[in-house]
Amino acid sequence: MLAVTTEVTVKLIPKPLLARCIMASFDDVRKAGDAVAAVIAAGIIPAGLEMMDKPMTAAVEDFVHAGYDLTAEAILLCESDGTPEEVEEEIGRMSDVLRAAGATAISVSNDEAERLRFWSGRKNAFPASGRISPDYMCMDSTIPRKRLADILLAIQEMEKKYQLRCANVFHAGDGNLHPLILFDANDADQLHRCELFGADILETSVAMGGTVTGEHGVGVEKLNSMCVQFSAEENAQMLGLKHAFDPAGLLNPGKVIPTLNRCAEYGKMLVRGGRSGIRSCRGFEGGAGFC
Repeated sequence: MLAVTTEVTVKLIPKPLLARCIMASFDDVRKAGDAVAAVIAAGIIPAGLEMMDKPMTAAVEDFVHAGYDLTAEAILLCESDGTPEEVEEEIGRMSDVLRAAGATAISVSNDEAERLRFWSGRKNAFPASGRISPDYMCMDSTIPRKRLADILLAIQEMEKKYQLRCANVFHAGDGNLHPLILFDANDADQLHRCELFGADILETSVAMGGTVTGEHGVGVEKLNSMCVQFSAEENAQMLGLKHAFDPAGLLNPGKVIPTLNRCAEYGKMLVRGGRSGIRSCRGFEGGAGFC
């Protein structure tokens, strides 16, 4: 967007002496979401903190047999690494927090093989989803950690609205969501409903105090939802910065920052479709192609 990288210097970090993983089951997604916030509030920064809902655990368990609790509404994977003494102390603290938050079952990996087995399900979430659906669309939004349960419950309502299934995996420690909307791309109507479903997830995340992206970027897929998250003035500042580095518009033109016309048209579409609240780009007196 702003430059071409010609050289990168990296630092090699030694592997931790030990890593252990907690697998915690919850009978309610709100309890699981609150547990994530409780871990961070306790001053614990896990090496990994991931969440999966019931549809996703069912999909991956059938695929890799990781030993997941299929009765749980959600599971958390919480990892600690460091020296043996550090890991033992942190695993104990995290276990206490998870139990207090309502965990119905807690398992701690006893060796490296078991730790890898716990993680095998999470790491195979995408291929496991591909086994149960012809296609899936992976979304990528971020919300405040305290709203994890709220967005999961909202997505469940969206499943009914758009008549499509959705399996969820979260980088829970960051509040970064990866809902996988399951659909058949050969069915034009399903594809259309999937796109609407995805935009609804992104814009609901914004309404909950989040953002339309966490790690996968914007590109062109999320341009419309950028119109919802940012005002005309905010987009103007971003485009002004880009123009300072790239006055000829050679670097990834038409990506990340939406144009005036796109935002105006998207605003009209939302109103016609019964969804309002977009911060329209109308009224911005910028140069051609600015929004």
